[in-house]
Amino acid sequence: MEEIDLKELFEVFWSKKIFIIITTIVFAIVGIIYSKVLKEPKYTATASMILAQTSNNDSATITSTDISINNQLIATYKDLAKSSAVVRTVMNNLNITDMSEGALRGEINVTAKTGTQMLNVSVTDVDAYKATRITNELTTVFANKVKELYKIDNINVVDKAEVPGGPSNINHTKTTVMCMAVGFVLSIAVIFIANMLDNSIRTASDIEKAIKLPVLAELPQLDFNNNNMKKRRR
Repeated sequence: MEEIDLKELFEVFWSKKIFIIITTIVFAIVGIIYSKVLKEPKYTATASMILAQTSNNDSATITSTDISINNQLIATYKDLAKSSAVVRTVMNNLNITDMSEGALRGEINVTAKTGTQMLNVSVTDVDAYKATRITNELTTVFANKVKELYKIDNINVVDKAEVPGGPSNINHTKTTVMCMAVGFVLSIAVIFIANMLDNSIRTASDIEKAIKLPVLAELPQLDFNNNNMKKRRR
């Protein structure tokens, strides 16, 4: 296997620096165009809920048993919030006819904050206002469904969803930097592979590497096609 001379390799990269720079810039431009023009913006509206038993008795307190039960219910509640019964009711209440039940379910995300009894319900859609309306309606329908099925009232909305100020799936700076990195790495890889596959002999050192013997002398090459003979070294 041919040994890699790091100094020589660096010189190769340096000689191709214009190619590297242009490739990196081109990829950066592609990233900007993709981020600002081609990529469809989507908006995420999020509402937070807490599992806390409510009671009409002012002296009622939350016991460790209540907390334990709520913790066990969190995993079930995450699935219940995306169930057909809940999603279908939301679609009927909001008169959503431009998307299927499965499509809407795919836009819903329910997460639990580790170590807490908090649930975050979020909806991602191309329409920011629509995402907000669905999120808030979903929390209401979900809380009612819990009361209906479990006969308990332990779901409370802490923060209602607000209209997001910007898309959640677009970060112009991040996309541009990533594309620049890809362009830079790709240009380096192309130059490296082309250099490894190039077996042409250009200098005396190339001959020494090829035949493993020292070059004792060099003969000038005469160009008889020019009136003024030019000497070039091979």
